Amino acid sequence: MRIDCALAVFSLLASGGQHRKTAPSFDAATVSDAQTRTEVGPEVAGSAVVRAQILLDRAHFSPGEIDGQWGDNLRIAVLGYQAAHKLAASGRVDRDTWQSLDQDAAPALLPYTIMPEDVAGPFEKIPSDIMEQAKLQSLGYQSTEEELGERFHINPKVLSALNPAKDLAKAGEQIQVPNVQRESLMPAARVVVSKSQGTVSAFAYDGTLLAQYPATMGSEHDPLPIGEWKITGVQRNPAFYYNPSLFWDAKPEDSKARIAPGPNNPVGLVWIGLSKEHYGIHGTPEPGRIGHTESHGCIRLTNWDAEELSKLVEPGVPAILQE
Repeated sequence: MRIDCALAVFSLLASGGQHRKTAPSFDAATVSDAQTRTEVGPEVAGSAVVRAQILLDRAHFSPGEIDGQWGDNLRIAVLGYQAAHKLAASGRVDRDTWQSLDQDAAPALLPYTIMPEDVAGPFEKIPSDIMEQAKLQSLGYQSTEEELGERFHINPKVLSALNPAKDLAKAGEQIQVPNVQRESLMPAARVVVSKSQGTVSAFAYDGTLLAQYPATMGSEHDPLPIGEWKITGVQRNPAFYYNPSLFWDAKPEDSKARIAPGPNNPVGLVWIGLSKEHYGIHGTPEPGRIGHTESHGCIRLTNWDAEELSKLVEPGVPAILQE
């Protein structure tokens, strides 16, 4: 399966959250406390938001990267969760939503000991220029912090804030990490990509909503190809084949190139092919930009959401791309 989707991204929004005068505080004990039920909505940030994001992530209503900030990804996840659980659609983590989320009694944070292999690397700075990326043998993680952030679905800076005085690059250090172990789901009968909601959703054969993920899709230059397509296959840890003729903003000196696999590859760790040529649902090297950027037509998720979705689909499953 040759992956040459036209998908480079460019910034649309600097942040999904609101501008704040003071930085939010993050406290592991508050995140872990089942009595933490501060209403989470616009302009709210901090430990209660982290707890809500972890619980939604585990319930398969992904908020994207856990960043402790209110934003569109979290709002959309809350609305999806409320609809699926027949709660009032407040779009906030209100009392009834907290009560529902807290039926999941598993701890929000777990202890984790940083292992020697976590810090072993090799770590290498990834250049932004696609031609420079083509010179690399692998597009792996750039740091231990980035690797841990991906594994536990959390912004590395927030992970660090939850673990003050801890060295995230030191083997043997014990830290607190989000408990984002998700239960396995039944196979999906169809996948729906909603442009207006900015989501990719997987539905069971009985119509039950299995999972919902925030997504970046399309742009003015490369709009989402609305229509009914099919999943053609799944490729994990894919290489990316850059074709400048597919990019409206390619540099004149660019040439076709193969970009090596890795989590910082332009299509991330998973490619889910669609029957529409050059298009797919895939991961991303920058999870914090999901929902806050535009793409060159393809549909991008965080690496961990793309990985979960890839386990739910098989060739022939309908993929409905709608407004």
